[in-house]
Amino acid sequence: MGCFPCAGGDSSTKKSSKNKRIENTHNDQSNTKASDTIKVEQRNEVKKENAPNVIQTSVSNEVVEKNKPSPEQSSSPMNKARTFTYAQLVKATDNFKGAYFLGEGGFGKVYKGKLEDSDQIVAIKQLDPDGLQGIREFVVEVLTLGLADHPNLVKLIGYCAEGEQRLLVYEYMPLGSLEDHLHGYRANSKRLDWNTRMKIAAGAARGLEYLHDKMNPPVIYRDLKGSNILLGEDYHAKLSDFGLAKVGPLGDKTHVSTRVMGTYGYCAPDYAMTGQLTFKSDIYSFGVVLLELITGRKAIDNTRSAAEQNLVAWARPLFKDRRKFWQMADPVLEGEYPVRGLYQALAIAAMCVQEQPNMRPLIADVVTALNYLASQKYDPSVNPVQTSRRSSHRQQRSVDEKKPDT
Repeated sequence: MGCFPCAGGDSSTKKSSKNKRIENTHNDQSNTKASDTIKVEQRNEVKKENAPNVIQTSVSNEVVEKNKPSPEQSSSPMNKARTFTYAQLVKATDNFKGAYFLGEGGFGKVYKGKLEDSDQIVAIKQLDPDGLQGIREFVVEVLTLGLADHPNLVKLIGYCAEGEQRLLVYEYMPLGSLEDHLHGYRANSKRLDWNTRMKIAAGAARGLEYLHDKMNPPVIYRDLKGSNILLGEDYHAKLSDFGLAKVGPLGDKTHVSTRVMGTYGYCAPDYAMTGQLTFKSDIYSFGVVLLELITGRKAIDNTRSAAEQNLVAWARPLFKDRRKFWQMADPVLEGEYPVRGLYQALAIAAMCVQEQPNMRPLIADVVTALNYLASQKYDPSVNPVQTSRRSSHRQQRSVDEKKPDT
């Protein structure tokens, strides 16, 4: 989970160089490579001597005081999430054996494990006490997923808060993350065809819709990106990593004022400048992810020319000319996509990344549009690719592959 402070945010937060940390990260449940995401966090740390007591005493308080759910919900996080002993998780991972290592992110290292009492395969995150995320993020994760129940959100099976140990146990997602597949981190993965991309986009949108419109209280995700979209069997998409999640504005309030945290390239410009967090901040981030799915490009790619490093900045001029839309399709597709579907997907992405938040659509409207696109199955054998289009995409792919890595 990547995060950074920008102009704006909570003016009461004390700033010091001691609280700044920079680290390259990658998705927690996938094979890793150094990520391009830069994570910088500025916050007051939880004192280590208080850490052992945080989860046992704070979760129920957090539910009541911060999330303010209805009375019947207040006990659900602890009822849904199972409590594990540290010894159980040591055994599940064969003492955190290197062969079971899946990846590492801001939270810490992640291992594949097998629960002894049920033989269930799980993913186990172990909090790094010196990492970018801390006890507060651990608590928020337990609370958010404890209250949530949706097929497009990763399932939290349980947690361990024993002594100074903090671990989270999730359902195992065998296909890794969207970032793995789009940007080549996952070995031997097949290319994502157009139908699969639209299926993933629609699934991620439904997960976000649940957070915005169906959770009580509503939640702003605040860290939507490819590495936080995990893929199960048949590319079923689920949102993961809720440490930055924030309860959305209630009643007459239009925004939540908070420290600016998120991932560079995905963070909405209005939020980055003002620290005013809204549901439309998530919509912008979703638009960036949708652009990644369509183009195959990274949100920020420093290996490209200056004009093409920022995905949204590169795409905006092209949105204005439909004759150039084909240039935005991922060369890996080699022209195998429905022209009308490409136009419609780009139109959705363009609306989501509008600079003015009030111009961005509601997530319910995005879900409706993407559910429709996902239902329109494209068959290359029925819709043969134009030779010129296939040739153009192959040429572009060849140029991209020859670009040196930095």
